[in-house]
Amino acid sequence: MVIAPMLLHQFTPPFDDLPFEESEYISELKLDGFRMTLSKWDNKIKLYTRHLNEITSKFPEFLNIDIPNGTVLDGEVVVTDSYGKPDFEETMSRFAAGKNGEQQAQFCVFDILYYKGERVTSKPLIERKELLESILVPNDSIVLVQWTRGNAEALFNLTKEQGLEGIVLKAANSRYKIKKRSYDWRKVVHFSYAQTYILGVRKGDFGLLLGLEEAGKIRPVGVMEFMTPEARKHFYRIHRDFIVGEDKKYVYLAPKIKIKVKFRCFTKTGKLRIPSFVEYIDS
Repeated sequence: MVIAPMLLHQFTPPFDDLPFEESEYISELKLDGFRMTLSKWDNKIKLYTRHLNEITSKFPEFLNIDIPNGTVLDGEVVVTDSYGKPDFEETMSRFAAGKNGEQQAQFCVFDILYYKGERVTSKPLIERKELLESILVPNDSIVLVQWTRGNAEALFNLTKEQGLEGIVLKAANSRYKIKKRSYDWRKVVHFSYAQTYILGVRKGDFGLLLGLEEAGKIRPVGVMEFMTPEARKHFYRIHRDFIVGEDKKYVYLAPKIKIKVKFRCFTKTGKLRIPSFVEYIDS
């Protein structure tokens, strides 16, 4: 049983814009891994990414999970670090290595879509949570995602203190909308900010090389692909004055165009993870 999962919208605090503190919403941990659905049909477990690619062979540790036949679960796959926190780079390393990977992966489940062959997506989220908790016995390979009624701001602040990715806010009575992005589910992610220089523009698919000034020198920190159409137009209007060279992949620029970006975190190699444009600085 292959199902395209329900998707989330981004939300930016303050939380008093909507009644996220009230019991009509739940606040759930957002885990830094990748989305996966697990389907047990015809007594065989199969695993699928959010893009519906089958990855069953990559994670043999999930193939003996004790759930009823005719069940489909939705959740996040993570690999944790030595402190028990999700490590995105290690997760993706395990994904690439597949069954030969040494890291132990966990399937962190937050929803149930089918139970004993019956579709349950029309039931309110709270009822699906109760059903999920009644059938799933956590172990080293599968756990339940923690959640609470309301308390959005407190949980968000706690995840920041603990170095976690953020939270997800969900309407307690929401139905599961297959293959749709819904405002019933909203993610709230902790971002960092930096002032960077544009060092080049990629030929072909859009992307800007970014550099960060440290100790009087500019260090390359990766490629930014997320930029508003208006900001991109402004870049193309001004960048030609700063071209200093090119190769097959990039046109290189002198470090004159300065921008503010937001990003998830620094990678282990010192790059910005998923940087996106915020505003121009003095240009």
